[in-house]
Amino acid sequence: MPLPSGPAPTGRTPACPDARTDLPAGPGPRADQERSAGYRAVFAVPEFRFVFAAHLLSSLGVVVCEIALSVLVFTLTDSPLLSALTFALGLLPYVVGGTLLSAVADRYPARRVLVGCDVLCALAATGMVLPGTPVAVLLVLRCVIAAIAPVFAGTRGATLGEILGEGELFVLGRSVIRIVNQSAQLAGFAAGGLLLAVASPGAVLAITAATFAGSALLLRLGTVARPARDGARGAERGALLGASLGGVRRLLADRRVRALLLLAWLPPAFVVVPEALLIPYADLLGVGPAGMGLLMCGMPIGAVVAETLVGSFLGPRARARLTFPMGVFTVLPSLGFAAGPSLGWAVLLLVLTGTGISYNFGVDRWFVAAVPEELLGQAMTVMQAGRMTAMGLAMGLAGVAAEYAPLRVVMPAAGVVGAVCVVAVMVEVRRTAGGAPGALGPVRATEN
Repeated sequence: MPLPSGPAPTGRTPACPDARTDLPAGPGPRADQERSAGYRAVFAVPEFRFVFAAHLLSSLGVVVCEIALSVLVFTLTDSPLLSALTFALGLLPYVVGGTLLSAVADRYPARRVLVGCDVLCALAATGMVLPGTPVAVLLVLRCVIAAIAPVFAGTRGATLGEILGEGELFVLGRSVIRIVNQSAQLAGFAAGGLLLAVASPGAVLAITAATFAGSALLLRLGTVARPARDGARGAERGALLGASLGGVRRLLADRRVRALLLLAWLPPAFVVVPEALLIPYADLLGVGPAGMGLLMCGMPIGAVVAETLVGSFLGPRARARLTFPMGVFTVLPSLGFAAGPSLGWAVLLLVLTGTGISYNFGVDRWFVAAVPEELLGQAMTVMQAGRMTAMGLAMGLAGVAAEYAPLRVVMPAAGVVGAVCVVAVMVEVRRTAGGAPGALGPVRATEN
């Protein structure tokens, strides 16, 4: 049954009275936030349940699309390079959508943006299914889906602030989204493999198009129609490209926001270095496809377990205190690859690496408190686009480095360099926690 589509408050108001607290400007929530609302409170919000179901569908669709498209391209070309390129194109276009289109998240009503993004992705996936579609067009359509992804993710992130408030429930809602992302990797690869065993890549891509369409329908029927966060109208808005680039400049010019963005981007960039080299490492161990599969599952398993446990059993203050230690810890297990670990030890190192995802609880809370209301959607878009772009570049650089140095050197080197860079960024985050003014003004203490 659809939710009412009448007017809704434009501010980020609390989803329930129990969650009403003031957010701190920096690390260390207040004592009255110590008790966690828990995931049950998040799913008690009907609108969030629709967002969750839609995200689950579209996430599985993206993973299955990557697998099916990679197989289809290889079938058509017999080129391992072009087949691998389909995965790379899932990351690199993020920078386009995250910069040139980021203003869309605040300029137009959120529900319209979310549904429109899903519809465009469904059309792109449908285009991949059409008989005789050239390989070049297939890759372009993959780029279209990847360029849309940060706009969708940023708009959804800002919408969670309106659905759940920007305090405890918002942080837990973002946690659920991350759990879905990691779980979709595990379930999506398994489902994609099973589907490809009984159906053609084209048929699997048709299922992908259906998942995007289903997500659009859920968001259209289950979310409230809210006005755009950017209150400007007509000529006041300016061109989309100019507004997008101008908003990105405003965000990066603010010292506090810039530090938090770097904190969101850098740990994942260094974490994916060992992950990007797992196939050659599996070959080095001689473990075959089964061992390779275990290695690929290590990080997602660690991430899902840690995210669930931290979100379920720790309160806001404890999670905030974990932000810096876990942000550093997540890049350290890769140091263990210097010893050339066997399959079991390598899987354990990857599981430990995945647990570091729990540092995002604190980053999410501080970030939403530091960004102005009218730029929240754009800020979330930039955060997601920067993270994915950094990961894509890091994967590419890891591959280049592995051409000239042994894996047991390249993989731990990412841990050493990563630890230094992450600690440096954390020092800057601490320095800006006191509300020092920047281009956007002082850090706000906002209400949930």
